[in-house]
Amino acid sequence: MSPVRTVTTAASGDWRIAKKLLPYLAERWRRVAIALVLLVLARLANVSIPLILKRIVDDLGEIQAAMAIPLALLLGYGLFWFASILFAELRNAVFYRIGIDIICKISSRVFRHLHQLSLKFHLERKIGALFRDIDRGNQAISRFLIIIVFSIVPVMLEMTLVIGILWNQLGIQYALLIIILVIAYVVYTLVVTRWRRRFQIRMNEQDSHAGTRLMDSLMNFETVKVFGNEDREQDRYDRSMRSWGEASYRNNLSLSLLNAGQGLIIAIGLAILMVMAATGVRDEILTVGDFVMLHAFLLQLYVPLNVLGSVYREMNNSLIDMDRMFQLLDEEVNIKDKPNAGLLRVTMGGIEFRNVDFSYSPGRKSLSDISLRIPGGRQLAIVGPSGAGKSTLGRLLLRFYEPQRGQILVDGQDIRDVSLASLREVIGIVPQDTVLFNDTIRYNIGYGDPDAGIGAIEEAARIAQIHDFVQQHPDRYEALVGERGLKLSGGEKQRMAIARTALKKARILIFDEATSSLDSRAENAIVEAMDRVSQEATTLIIAHRLSTVVGADEILVLDQGRIVERGSHATLLSNQGLYAQMWELQQQSKSGADASGTSDHGEIINEGKVNDESNLV
Repeated sequence: MSPVRTVTTAASGDWRIAKKLLPYLAERWRRVAIALVLLVLARLANVSIPLILKRIVDDLGEIQAAMAIPLALLLGYGLFWFASILFAELRNAVFYRIGIDIICKISSRVFRHLHQLSLKFHLERKIGALFRDIDRGNQAISRFLIIIVFSIVPVMLEMTLVIGILWNQLGIQYALLIIILVIAYVVYTLVVTRWRRRFQIRMNEQDSHAGTRLMDSLMNFETVKVFGNEDREQDRYDRSMRSWGEASYRNNLSLSLLNAGQGLIIAIGLAILMVMAATGVRDEILTVGDFVMLHAFLLQLYVPLNVLGSVYREMNNSLIDMDRMFQLLDEEVNIKDKPNAGLLRVTMGGIEFRNVDFSYSPGRKSLSDISLRIPGGRQLAIVGPSGAGKSTLGRLLLRFYEPQRGQILVDGQDIRDVSLASLREVIGIVPQDTVLFNDTIRYNIGYGDPDAGIGAIEEAARIAQIHDFVQQHPDRYEALVGERGLKLSGGEKQRMAIARTALKKARILIFDEATSSLDSRAENAIVEAMDRVSQEATTLIIAHRLSTVVGADEILVLDQGRIVERGSHATLLSNQGLYAQMWELQQQSKSGADASGTSDHGEIINEGKVNDESNLV
């Protein structure tokens, strides 16, 4: 068996991932341009503040200066301060809209792509980790864009302006010292951040693992309760959380080391610059205004420099998280339409399998040389032991998988030559394990035809013999069915699936072990409902219980992926083969259940009715 799929990525962020955002930004280039103009204006206003402050201090130091000059400068100081804030907030308002639009578009693409991936991918996935990857990916896009536009670009622009101003106002030695300070700070930050990536990756892995444990346990809530394994599940989750806690603690210790080193570099640099400026004032090379201006510039640079490490770390983590989500988009769609795929045109709805071979994994065939034909409007039943390959036939017909050899045709058209949408539009299926949406009964039945009105939904419910049950609930068709339909019994869920299929009015129907979880009385009701739905439709009945296929036009017996018998019920009984053996065993089992007053699955039968209680009623 293939290992369970997880999305992995390198320990360091790949900047090529950032290029994948460029097309989305290009679509919104006008808004991006406006945001960049506002960014430049905000930085220009910001670097003007220390220059005005220098003039104010110098003018105040001259007794003979007219009071109108400092007053004008003070008003200008306040104006530029407000301008820097105003332009920054306008930039934020403009660019946040860009980020939201990009997140919505990429999330939509990922959602659509996941639905296009093969059944094999979804069977192998860790759903909890997958949800975490998508959630972190969405957050990473927002963080990355904010970091680039709100942190990296402004800091680089402001640093360039400050270095140029200090060179012009104070001399080259001040500009060079700031350049050396920035280089030392950046090198230290890069080296230590690269070293501590392992702790961030480990913490993310443990976070995904804990999320998977939580979701898996809650999705199997009923099973946990039945087996009384709450303590075991708690222990597994606690161990996952302890592993995450240890990884998170190590990650934060390494962060403290990074912050301490950064603080030391900045403190040394600031001290040297201030000593130089103070010496310049003493020697009357610089004015007090120059000293104040340098101090103001250093304060402006200190904040972005101090967060550079966290900015780099967040940017790198964002690249990693985006990579994990974009890998989902890069996942190959194995089952897809041919370039010139046409629409399936159904006349009679006849189905044919021609010499079909299929295997889920190399070296072990699930189906071998399968050839069968179902004339339009007729019923074919597939029976056989568990693992014989019965359900695989339905999956191949729906093109959830592709056969390794042979053809599958509907009305003479190879299903690989027609579009998936047109193929699945004409097929309805009632699966063995019906999983419902956590929504209303109306929504779940209406899923067969989203445009159907309540009248059509009620008619489909009557066909499936569930309308009377729904009417007993105070909310009727607006009643919620719970997560995966857990508020309904097995029989009720099967009837819901039949109603949904009846509403679809498909020309081809697949009943895949549709009565496997029901008692004998409920089975008869479901079989009757199946017969109503399948009138005039081509029907493939996949069954383990032979009593449900007695009336089929033809019965095929599968064993180890091969057709070993075929014929009517009477013919197969007379052949005294595998079918006859299975029939005899099931009849003996049924007789034993009837004698004990219980169904095949132990449900009590009272006054001719199944004790089919539901949490909804």
